[in-house]
Amino acid sequence: MSKPVIEIHYCRTCRFVLRATWMAQELLFTFGDDLGGLTLVPDDGGVFRVQMADGTVLFDRHAAGHFPESKELKQLVRDAIVPGKDLGHSDKH
Repeated sequence: MSKPVIEIHYCRTCRFVLRATWMAQELLFTFGDDLGGLTLVPDDGGVFRVQMADGTVLFDRHAAGHFPESKELKQLVRDAIVPGKDLGHSDKH
């Protein structure tokens, strides 16, 4: 069975690349053994969207009205790819 691939689409004109790379780093540290890859996808229009390579959207800044916190994004990714994984301090309320 192949491992899932995550895509982070970010607005290049808004310079969201730093946020995208930071989130990518957080996800790779947390889910490195669980992922088949992580791709940064330059885009436009103020987009900041995290999705599976199959198009399943995990987080969309426009829909949520905010950028994701690291904890929030890790929980969303965990629930999508490895539901039983303990996230340690990221699971604490």
